[in-house]
Amino acid sequence: MQRDPECIFCKIVSAQVPAFVVHEDQTTIAFLDVGPLAEGHLLVVPREHHARLSDLPAQLAADLGSKLPKLGRALMKVTSASALNVLCNEGAEAGQVVKHVHFHMIPRRDADQLGYRWNAGVYPAGRAADLAAAFQQAIAAPQS
Repeated sequence: MQRDPECIFCKIVSAQVPAFVVHEDQTTIAFLDVGPLAEGHLLVVPREHHARLSDLPAQLAADLGSKLPKLGRALMKVTSASALNVLCNEGAEAGQVVKHVHFHMIPRRDADQLGYRWNAGVYPAGRAADLAAAFQQAIAAPQS
């Protein structure tokens, strides 16, 4: 199994660093974030080290994603939250600090003041069609 000896999440996976683990199986571990944005904030991490979501093998990504609904239901029940955010940051510009794929599951409540920016824009005429075509071509291309 791929590990990075300097990665804090790899150290948690291998029990070198303690964590408040709420779920673990052969491929995934979920634990409380030590710097929670809200009480019950979870991190869901593959046991295998991959720095970016786009680096994950498809089966590992599917397995990791399959845990989110059950963990989300548990999070809502335990925290009595009325909603939750599931967030994955890829790259420093997106706010990724630990270079190991992870999903944040953050309980949300009305007026919790966590917020986030959502500066919605509008595509100029024809740009959305151009982008869609470029995406379709990139997705269809062989992986390198």
